Amino acid sequence: QVQLVESGGGLVQAGGSLRLSCAASGRAASAYFMGWFRQAPGKEREFVASISVSAINVDYAEFAKGRFTISRDNAKSTVYLQMNSLKPEDTAVYYCAAKIGTMVPRTGDGMNYWGKGTLVTVSS
Repeated sequence: QVQLVESGGGLVQAGGSLRLSCAASGRAASAYFMGWFRQAPGKEREFVASISVSAINVDYAEFAKGRFTISRDNAKSTVYLQMNSLKPEDTAVYYCAAKIGTMVPRTGDGMNYWGKGTLVTVSS
């Protein structure tokens, strides 16, 4: 069993930055492929970014490229999402998720674990 706890969300003005963290605890937590997803009010969940166990492979949604950076520290079993140049449309609850064995699919299907999310609000 792996528990995922997100933190770092909050209120920020457009153009600002936030760094989200996802702390994983439990058996072999650092051995999971990790991803970030988000869900805005009234919208479906969407993929943000993912990272392999070794951090060699990363994947970003188009809207995240050039603004967001995913990283991980396996010694701390923590995954990060650095978000820069935030826009009001980035307002959402951000979730981290873990998958064993393969890169996180953009659909979010087949994830082994999900966190409860952290709210990011970007004001204009």
